[in-house]
Amino acid sequence: MVLEIVVRLLGMILLGAAGWRLGEYLADSAPPESFFRYLMVILAFAGAAIGALIAPWVTIRPIQYLRRKIQELPAKELFAIIIGLIVGLIIAALLTPVLARLPSPLGEVLPFIAAVLFGYLGVVVASMRRKDLFALLSSRFSRSTEEPMAERPVLLDTSVIIDGRIADISQTGFISGTMLVPRFVLNELQHIADSPDSLRRNRGRRGLEMLNRLNEESVVPIRITDMDAPDAREVDDKLVMLAKSLRCPVLTNDYNLNRVAQLQGVTVLNINELANAVKSVLLPGETISIKIIQEGKELGQGVGYLDDGTMIVVEEGRPYIGQTIPILVKKVLQKTEGRLVFAQPAIDG
Repeated sequence: MVLEIVVRLLGMILLGAAGWRLGEYLADSAPPESFFRYLMVILAFAGAAIGALIAPWVTIRPIQYLRRKIQELPAKELFAIIIGLIVGLIIAALLTPVLARLPSPLGEVLPFIAAVLFGYLGVVVASMRRKDLFALLSSRFSRSTEEPMAERPVLLDTSVIIDGRIADISQTGFISGTMLVPRFVLNELQHIADSPDSLRRNRGRRGLEMLNRLNEESVVPIRITDMDAPDAREVDDKLVMLAKSLRCPVLTNDYNLNRVAQLQGVTVLNINELANAVKSVLLPGETISIKIIQEGKELGQGVGYLDDGTMIVVEEGRPYIGQTIPILVKKVLQKTEGRLVFAQPAIDG
């Protein structure tokens, strides 16, 4: 706000002075009794008014627009544009000595036109062929510049933040790269937290709380990034495109995002698969102790849970509700939502 006021004042002063000078010029060339004698004041006020009105639109607004566009550009595309501009200007500079020898006014005009033309062509070509450019650079310098997989950043999606288990996993050291939360994921969390539906609103607020916890407790850095995939509209599509651009994995527990990302060659770290992989191993015939806490769906069944959340269905376990008893594992079923263990009491008599 302060900057805009200053710019408007400068615009008033500059265009007001220009209007005054124009009025002086017209008055000097007009007869003494002419109306032009009053134009100095009129044009000065008109110039000041126009300057105050348009100054921000020819100074601050274009700069802010360019700044937003640069923030939206992926880092690779911005780097490619800079490389293309430099190459184009180098070519124009090499042609300048030849063009400067041409007869006037060509010798003065063509070097500037060549700089603009080749700079523009360099930017356009590098932007259009950025994938080929970076593929060439990565194949040339892969041995010296390729980032180890363990040190690459990890993109977090909305579902894994709301889930909350990532806050505990981040403290174990299993994730060593920076955790990136794209701005569009944060915006989706805020939109969910503002939902009129109470369930969605609670989920969104839980996600924001998890982000605060990650920021305070995580052993690896977490960073909000403005990088975007403007060609995609849905959040999942943006995540996949951004992961491909950064060559980094996506951390999620969303089944559909998992499959879509894998089909496009993006590495996926699924929290649910990790949880299933680290659950304790139970074999038929093994005896363990468990507390029966509730009835099962079938007659006479009791249900208990292991520390990792695995459900144990105990046949004829209903009489032992509220007790910790030894049980004999009979069958272990692996389902998409987790493991289900069937057992029976191992109490003699």
